[in-house]
Amino acid sequence: MAASDPTTERATTEDGLKLRVILVGIGGASSSGKTTLSKYLRSILPGSIILHQDDFAPPQELIPVHPVYQVQDWDAAEGAIDWPRMVTALREVKRTGQIPPEHYSHDHLNPQEGVPVNVDVLERWKQRFTDLDRERKEKGEKFLWVLVDGFLLFWHPEVVDTLDVKILLRAPHDVLRDRRLARQGYHTAEGGFWRDPPNYWEQIVWPAYVDAHKGIVENGDVEHGKSNGKVPGLEILEGLEISMDAMVEFACEKLMTVV
Repeated sequence: MAASDPTTERATTEDGLKLRVILVGIGGASSSGKTTLSKYLRSILPGSIILHQDDFAPPQELIPVHPVYQVQDWDAAEGAIDWPRMVTALREVKRTGQIPPEHYSHDHLNPQEGVPVNVDVLERWKQRFTDLDRERKEKGEKFLWVLVDGFLLFWHPEVVDTLDVKILLRAPHDVLRDRRLARQGYHTAEGGFWRDPPNYWEQIVWPAYVDAHKGIVENGDVEHGKSNGKVPGLEILEGLEISMDAMVEFACEKLMTVV
């Protein structure tokens, strides 16, 4: 897979600045903390936006039924995401700096428990990126940071190719299971509400996660294996070994390296 070039096909802003769109991929299993990290980064990065992979799920009536357990399978990579729509949207954002007008997010309907981060960490990084933004504007360039979070973010090669930064949040099976079971459910794009059927985590969610990620880590070990290079530049953060503060610090340091 060829790495994307954030300098190609740059658009121009209304005030004549060259626009540099940087797509930051933050992946991980359900309940790994990827959306929480993305929202903290959005609060730090001037003018940044989030694209949630969940918003590219097909309509509920098109979600396939698992052939063994006879329940809708929202997690198997092949059917859980409308891949052509997602690839098209990411390429369009990369080219123009604009989210397609027909795109709609329902993330605000799904409440999340906050994982606290030290205010000093947030303010320090916000100031650094604000200063960077000002310096680049003085040189005729404007950054647009697009945070892309998703539970299948590194499965589809054309999605991977659009990403300039790739971070995978990882946690053990039992921790992820307990976090998932503590959730009440999920709002769908059509206004419905999905509650996991009995045994859905063990029968559907975890096997689908393993299947989608075993090819990008050594020995197919999704809990402990290092990146095997199939996703170039992939950084893996161990959610039980470092705090959310440390995740924010790591991600911000990484973003500084691409500019």
